[in-house]
Amino acid sequence: MKCILSILLLLSFSVSALGQDLLGERIRRITSRKKSIYLDKGIFHNGGPTVTSILKAVRHNYNKSLGYERIVFDFKTKNIPKVYGHINSGNKNLYVDLFDTQLIKSINSFGKTKYVDSINFFPISKETLSVELKFKEKVSVDIFYLDNPGRLVIDIKS
Repeated sequence: MKCILSILLLLSFSVSALGQDLLGERIRRITSRKKSIYLDKGIFHNGGPTVTSILKAVRHNYNKSLGYERIVFDFKTKNIPKVYGHINSGNKNLYVDLFDTQLIKSINSFGKTKYVDSINFFPISKETLSVELKFKEKVSVDIFYLDNPGRLVIDIKS
């Protein structure tokens, strides 16, 4: 009996050790201008009011002279919706939750990029659209937004 309890206790600690420690992450508020502060880990949000929106396009461009690739999420509204996300360069992932946002049906692959391996959309409900960006390598990102029309901009460099 002691052996079984010891094994269960050991398993519970090993599972919790593999989980993400989001409480230990720094939380940053993104702004409406580029700061050129690149992060490889942490939590981010825009802190804005909830805006019902539709994600109409995702586009990208690599600027060799500036050394970064830009991913832009285009929305049909003047402002971006409420955004909450997590960058984890160690796992080569960026997760973004877009609140009160629907996905237009015509969004599909936008071709090959320098740093992004794939973008996956998960329409969790009418209230939340989750987006996962998988990177080809460890990267750092600078995230900001623009208004009129609403755009979420992610600059990526290695």
